[in-house]
Amino acid sequence: MSAFGRKNGAGGMGSGARPQFGVAKPMRGGAGGSKAAGDDADEGGEQFPPLPEEGAPAAEGAGNDRNSDAMARLSERMNATHSGDSEVGGFEASVHKIKEQVLPRLLERVDPEAAATLSKDELSEEFRPIIMEVLAELKVTLNRREQFALEKVLVDELLGFGPLEELLNDPDVSDIMVNGPDQTYIEKSGKLVLAPIRFRDEGHLFQIAQRIVNQVGRRVDQTTPLADARLKDGSRVNVIVPPLSLRGTAISIRKFSEKPITLDMLQGFGSMSEKMCTALKIAGACRMNIVISGGTGSGKTTMLNALSKMIDPGERVLTIEDAAELRLQQPHWLPLETRPPNLEGQGAITIGDLVKNALRMRPDRIILGEIRGAECFDLLAAMNTGHDGSMCTLHANSPRECLGRMENMILMGDIKIPKEAISRQIAESVDLIVQVKRLRDGSRRTTNITEVIGMEGDVIVTQELFKFEYLDESEDGKIMGEFRSSGLRPYTLEKARQFGFDQAYLEACL
Repeated sequence: MSAFGRKNGAGGMGSGARPQFGVAKPMRGGAGGSKAAGDDADEGGEQFPPLPEEGAPAAEGAGNDRNSDAMARLSERMNATHSGDSEVGGFEASVHKIKEQVLPRLLERVDPEAAATLSKDELSEEFRPIIMEVLAELKVTLNRREQFALEKVLVDELLGFGPLEELLNDPDVSDIMVNGPDQTYIEKSGKLVLAPIRFRDEGHLFQIAQRIVNQVGRRVDQTTPLADARLKDGSRVNVIVPPLSLRGTAISIRKFSEKPITLDMLQGFGSMSEKMCTALKIAGACRMNIVISGGTGSGKTTMLNALSKMIDPGERVLTIEDAAELRLQQPHWLPLETRPPNLEGQGAITIGDLVKNALRMRPDRIILGEIRGAECFDLLAAMNTGHDGSMCTLHANSPRECLGRMENMILMGDIKIPKEAISRQIAESVDLIVQVKRLRDGSRRTTNITEVIGMEGDVIVTQELFKFEYLDESEDGKIMGEFRSSGLRPYTLEKARQFGFDQAYLEACL
């Protein structure tokens, strides 16, 4: 009998039965090892993979190639030298050089007040003979193309925004960033590139900045060196001037498409899947309270404009912003805008003041362009007092972080209520969080659609309906992934049922 109470022989290893407790099977090697006659040839397979032969296998070789490629890119970036200033050359340079000679003489012969009353086309007609006179005096001969280009540059200088006009009229440019008179960057297809424009000097750039902010009744100078403004087409503008900006006046312009963006267009761009698009359409139509979360330049305002298309035309909608940039697609829409303090620091009207006043204006929905502080509590109160379908945007990197930021923003104010009560207010008010993100290849994706279900203890409970999952990156640097539905029954189905969209909503989410 063995030490473990079993008899050797019939119950032992020799009969081919189960081995005794504590008896290990012999380790098998790779392809070079030979099997003994008594081994179980059909049991277990190889315990250890064979050692690689001379010359690495394909998978390992691919990994080495990828690693060496990554290191090569790091080395290239380390040793690269970049030119920081915009360069204007060729035809544009010659036209701008002639403009500098013509402009002073032209201003001597033009009444600025009379010129300001004319349109650009009318001004071009009036300028043409005067420009020819000045060119004759300077003994400069231009062909027809150069003459038209010179006229355009001069009119832009007098009535428009100078060198910025060319970029503002380019539909492919989505962002313009002026970093002083010698450097301007633009965003095209999600990538930043240096623009071939240059301002005459700091005074010239500062004059253009003042012209932009003066259009909306604001001012920028050394006493008020920060200003938010907007262009006539709704594009958002931020201006910061010295002494805060050390490289000269800085202008940041976020352009918006002339054609309103819809959810179907976002789906066509690859920002979301068809099911996500359907779910968001139903959420907008069924008056769900929606918070759009994302980083800078991720497309929050674009998403908010697209969702507004689903609002019933019979509803009264109020939008509240620091600088009005939302362009809703409804007939009964009233935009409101905050007011900065005057030179004495008096007379400021904040977003919170406008939200409180908006509740007295019989709105069906209240939409905030962006919440940054204690006005978040006023919006939640509006969502809870019969203004279903209200929407807002805020900066956050994930739906869970979005909820945390909302709690923090309310705590930033003077409201003396416990944190648990704030969390409960958020859980009862918000229905959906839509997370948008700009990926490193420049594409903008809707990465999460998350429901806020309620409270469990002192924690807000959420449920993810859709998620974008990263898969790989193509050779040309494009990020590949897929939009996946969690297959869960939506908690907001009851709201959709009240509007007759319950079946379509359920099919979109499953």
